[in-house]
Amino acid sequence: MLYNTRGIVFKYFKYSESSIIAKIFTEEFGLQSYIVKGIRSKHSKTRLALFEPLTLVDVVAFHKENKSISHLKEISVNYAFQSIHLEMEKRAVLFFINELLYRSIREETSDKELFNWLFNTLVWFDMNDAGTVNFHLVFLLQLSRFLGFYPKKIPGKNNIVFDLQEGQFTDIIPKDPQYISGIMVTKLELLYGSTFENSQSLDINNNDRRRLVDILITYYRLHLPGFGEMKSLEVLKTILA
Repeated sequence: MLYNTRGIVFKYFKYSESSIIAKIFTEEFGLQSYIVKGIRSKHSKTRLALFEPLTLVDVVAFHKENKSISHLKEISVNYAFQSIHLEMEKRAVLFFINELLYRSIREETSDKELFNWLFNTLVWFDMNDAGTVNFHLVFLLQLSRFLGFYPKKIPGKNNIVFDLQEGQFTDIIPKDPQYISGIMVTKLELLYGSTFENSQSLDINNNDRRRLVDILITYYRLHLPGFGEMKSLEVLKTILA
């Protein structure tokens, strides 16, 4: 049966001489794999550029429950990025976020709340001209809410550590060595209460930023089995230095 749905392209792989398989996070069905026939041939009417990382699209595709790969009939741009592909810093952040999402989201079921947040966040990121230096840090924290391990914080507590294994700020040194203390707890608390709109004014320098992204990636690795190594992380650190 044919369905119309919005989608966010995660990745594509070559499949046969002229076709691809695209991984697209859809509003209606979650993460789906679609075969796109003939797109790599000279006569294809569909542009391969539509499958670039995090392109926001409208999809017409066949869907059948419990089928690992479906056929994509039509695809078009829903929102065309205006600034991301023109700015080196934004491109680096986009590729980092793309890899993060690909490693984090694996559910083949609808999650419209996550989809709408992600879609609107990417549009905001493209339209925002106020700077993007801390965007990826806030993104990491906010995404963890949808993935089920958003940090816990008890109001009024004098938080001296953040326990990565338990995912909580606390005033007790945990037995497990996976925790942070000192100034980095203060910096993480700054991020915890921030939004994309005010993140650029946070008191976080380049060294703090590098340490925080390492902490948050470690946090993801602890809570998402099979998360692996982020290949785009070092490029991001270099460009945002």
